[in-house]
Amino acid sequence: MKYVSFVANGLPSFGLVGDGGIVDLQARTKQPTLRAWLAAGGLADVRDHASAAIDFRWDDVRLLPVIPDPEHIACVGTNYRSHIAEVAEAGVQRTVPTKPSIFLRAAQTLAAHGQPLLLPHVSTCLDYEGELAVIIGTPGRYIAERDALSHVAGYACFNDASVRDWQFHTNNITPGKNFPQTGALGPWMTSAGEIPDPHHLAIVTRLNGQTVQEGNTTDMIFTVPAIIAYVSSFLALRPGDIIATGTPAGVGFSRNPPIFLAPGDVCEVAIDTMGTLVNPIETEAYGSGVSH
Repeated sequence: MKYVSFVANGLPSFGLVGDGGIVDLQARTKQPTLRAWLAAGGLADVRDHASAAIDFRWDDVRLLPVIPDPEHIACVGTNYRSHIAEVAEAGVQRTVPTKPSIFLRAAQTLAAHGQPLLLPHVSTCLDYEGELAVIIGTPGRYIAERDALSHVAGYACFNDASVRDWQFHTNNITPGKNFPQTGALGPWMTSAGEIPDPHHLAIVTRLNGQTVQEGNTTDMIFTVPAIIAYVSSFLALRPGDIIATGTPAGVGFSRNPPIFLAPGDVCEVAIDTMGTLVNPIETEAYGSGVSH
């Protein structure tokens, strides 16, 4: 099953993807958001609504990031062996890590399927990074690896776009990962039951229709359970929290010459069985944090 957050008739809601549209779960469950519904254990009762007629067709809604209001967004840097090799060739020396490299994003950085990724006014170096995102369903702290997948509600496509010049100002990459509307999440959350093993998924990123990244989660250095166990050791995970698991080879800055996203471009991230996340690129309006 697949779940979305959306706006219809000017009001935010969430729902279940049905045949040709969306079943409105907010109206049926009285929970305000997908995150609140997950926290209330909604996944256990979702089959009660699986056969319901759709309430909204796709043309009637505007999608939001799957989880518009996460408490935490934790991201893993350098988690694909192929990516380590390519950045080394580009002159950024990295060794295979012994622990996951974790950085945090703010909720304001999220963008929805179909919503523009924003090129900041202060940079020309916005780079794509197609990734698998994990969405937590069951809270936990000090989660054991053997139990970790039972805490997962589902998975989504993620574009962990990086403002490269700001990322490399210092050894702290936080600025380059926290510009508004630079981390796309969607188009929906695919339930964990449809992805029994998240470590055999093809990830493809396309820029203007041309494939620029083509990897597989088999190349991950740290598995999804290992990442969850590590992050939950220092961060109490909550329903709706997002964990982005790293990007494979093919990013723009490591190419010769480099490729960066420009206004008018369209970037897509596709993952096996999970659909395709599509975002145009626009310039951020100066000082506003929103597109022109």
